[in-house]
Amino acid sequence: MRIAIVSDIHANLAAFRSVLADAEAGGSLDALWCLGDTVGYGPQPNECIQTLRSYKNVTIAGNHDLASCGKMPTDDFNEAAATAAKWTESELSDSSRDYLTELPMVIEEGDFTLVHGSLRWPEWEYLLSSEQAQAQFELQKTRFSLVGHTHLPAVCREDVAMPSAPATADDGVRVELTEERMIINPGGVGQPRDGDPRASYALYDSEAATITFARVEYDIPETQAAMQQAGLPLWLIERLAYGK
Repeated sequence: MRIAIVSDIHANLAAFRSVLADAEAGGSLDALWCLGDTVGYGPQPNECIQTLRSYKNVTIAGNHDLASCGKMPTDDFNEAAATAAKWTESELSDSSRDYLTELPMVIEEGDFTLVHGSLRWPEWEYLLSSEQAQAQFELQKTRFSLVGHTHLPAVCREDVAMPSAPATADDGVRVELTEERMIINPGGVGQPRDGDPRASYALYDSEAATITFARVEYDIPETQAAMQQAGLPLWLIERLAYGK
């Protein structure tokens, strides 16, 4: 099976479409696995949800999904994120709101556990340090876990000693899925934060037992123009060009 692993689409339809086109260039997709934050920040929440739902998908909730459907307060969001969440909530169709409301926090799919932040704090913890990785492995019942939230493509391997902090995974890096336990983050589709503005995702090939990281160019000005038209905060618009 060929499965595209995406996270943090953040209502950026141009980026999402470019990722799907790139993934399908190598053959049809059997499914999408989405690690949360389909909406938030960006200008096309309903369109991104519709596109996601047009594929066979396994999707979990992220903090922006929860905030946008009223299941999480925005007290701990920065001002721009809170503004975008409130705008998103006002734009969601009934169908989109119902979809987000019903999303689970954690899902196990075979050898994989899917969670947005971490198993210790699914909707909010940024998994960035070796200590956080250790806590994740202690709670991880499957061989692999897939996380998002940081918008940083990364891999963390478990060994006898405490795991190191997740290491950045560059475009084209192929991870062999062995008996070694791992935490894998595909990076952010709609708002990368590693200094590379290209959309980030990963492709799981079950026959080859590999996960390959990929970066894709997309029409950033198109998304920025739609954000400006929606009246979304300037900082959110500008940061897309820098991948920060």
